[in-house]
Amino acid sequence: MKAIAIDAYGSADELALRELPDPPVGPDTVLVRVRAAGVNPVDWKVREGNLARAMPSHFPLVPGWDAAGVVAAAGPAVTGFAVGDEVIGYVRRDDIQYGTYAELVPAPERTLADKPVQASWAEAGGLPLAGLTAYQALQLARTGAGDTVLVHGASGGVGHLAVQLARALGAHRVIGTASEANHDFVRALGAEPVSYGDGLLDRIRAVAPDGVDVALDLFGGEALDISAQLLSRPARLISTAAPEHVTRLGGSYLFVKPSTADLTVLAGLVDADRLTVHVARTFPLAEAAEAQRLVESGHVRGKVVLEV
Repeated sequence: MKAIAIDAYGSADELALRELPDPPVGPDTVLVRVRAAGVNPVDWKVREGNLARAMPSHFPLVPGWDAAGVVAAAGPAVTGFAVGDEVIGYVRRDDIQYGTYAELVPAPERTLADKPVQASWAEAGGLPLAGLTAYQALQLARTGAGDTVLVHGASGGVGHLAVQLARALGAHRVIGTASEANHDFVRALGAEPVSYGDGLLDRIRAVAPDGVDVALDLFGGEALDISAQLLSRPARLISTAAPEHVTRLGGSYLFVKPSTADLTVLAGLVDADRLTVHVARTFPLAEAAEAQRLVESGHVRGKVVLEV
């Protein structure tokens, strides 16, 4: 199979299109022929070796945890999928080697769900990791009817989905931090935009004098401290970026988990026109390095996706 792989940790220059052996298919594993693979910040962090101490890694290493594609084969213990099924997956295995920047990826059955019918391949490929992160964070905060929700980075891959999901879960208001250039985009998603930078706390208080009920942080740093000052219940502060910091403030750290059930909920919302994946740009598989550089820049509205 063709795949993007690295033989050592380093910059995006390490990424190369290679011919590799087809991956093995375990008893409870589904072999997916990938049509699209979302590109996420964790991908370049894996490439740089930032997760090497947390998860066993093996070279040649194929990055990528997001996939949309067609089932090419299924192990003998697989019961939920058959050859020809169109699926999406947050294909995070217990080690890092067989990623989704490839023509074929071996996906544990627990990481997959049926592809939303109404989504394009690119939209479907961009949904799993970012969608699950947003959904699981909002669920962890017990987001529901009447809540005012603060989403930091509301125009980004996770943020733009979190805005829509907060609405779907019944939130009364959503406030989203974003650069001024992305304010119209954030409004169209259903949130009230507030600019980043000095004075952020005062700007949020100006639109929400009584504070907020839920806050979702994706970056750590000052945003966490500001969020804590706006919440009446610190336990409803969720961060995906700073485990020690958010715990110290009384909130919770989220590291997104594979979940067929949660992916099925997300796919249903897409098919019900209640959730849209905004694809900022697609790249062919061979240009994975450029795609990662774009994501690493931090200036992406929505999702970047590889087409395989």
